[in-house]
This record gives sequence, C-alpha cells and structure tokens, in this order.
Amino acid sequence: MSRVGKLPVTVPAKVEVTLAATEITVKGPLGTLKQAASSLVNVKKDGDKLVIEAANDSQAANAMSGTMRALLANMVKGVEKGFERKLNLVGVGYKAAVQGNKLNLALGYSHPVVHDLPEGVKAVTPTPTEIILTGVDKQKVGQVAAVVRSYRPPEPYKGKGVRYAEEVIVLKETKKK
Repeated sequence: MSRVGKLPVTVPAKVEVTLAATEITVKGPLGTLKQAASSLVNVKKDGDKLVIEAANDSQAANAMSGTMRALLANMVKGVEKGFERKLNLVGVGYKAAVQGNKLNLALGYSHPVVHDLPEGVKAVTPTPTEIILTGVDKQKVGQVAAVVRSYRPPEPYKGKGVRYAEEVIVLKETKKK
C-alpha cells in the first residue's frame, strides 16, 4: 500500500466530513469542498480521523489511495486555514491592482493584462509589485498563480517578470565581446 495512503487524515473539531457513495464533502469555517469518490479506494471515518484503504491489491488502487489521502488532507486544511500563494512583479513599471474580481496587471506590454479571478480565489495587492492569492481549494489557487505567472515568466538575464515569492531565478551571464 502507498506510504502516504497509510497515514490517516486528522479532522479538527471545526471541520465536518460527510461520506457518500459518490462524493466526499468537507465543510469548515472557510467554506465547503467536494471531491468525487473513487471506486478503487474505501474511505472510513474513525472518530476524528479519516482512514483511506485501497479497495483491492491492484497497482492503480494502491496509487489512488495515496492520491485520495493527499486530496482529502488538502481539503481539510483548506476549509480550516485556507491556502495562500504570493507572487512578486520584478521590472520597471510592472504593477498590479485588484478591482472587484479582476486582477489588472501592467507587465511591460502595450496593453494592460486583465485576469478574471475564478470563484473561490481572492487576490490582494499590499504593494503594487506584490500579489497574494488566497482560497480554500489548493488546486485553484495554484492554477491561478501559474496562469498569472505565465503572462510574463521571469527571464534569465535580468530576472524581470512575474515570479513566485519563494522562487529563485539563476541569472545567466551576458555574452562578452
């Protein structure tokens, strides 16, 4: 069995988990998340823990047990504490502003880049060169951060572009005459 899948998921007192035949619902103080249940995995509630077991001895069931455990752990953490991703804009004139559910970016193009934020993801700009994305769904927050970064990825010579806050860009040396 998957080493990750063997670990139980601890459910805090504030979080409520509902197991159905086709869907697993996790409800907490920050919101509600749903996940389709896999037929390869059996999920059982044991007090304040969720135990995930492979339904059979196949390799697919073994792999899915670890995947389902990670998804459920992220759902529980998301509805309790939420997820956050920080982006930095590096470059002269690069700036960001939030207006409603739209993220307006000036990234050195001749036009502004406007990104519509999906439902469940919020953006805050404490400074014009910093973006903080928050939400309960880890996948959605990460996907929005990746799409915003893809508008102007960091280039390897000056490091200009949109980068994750913890990302390290290894700069190349310029060509010598």
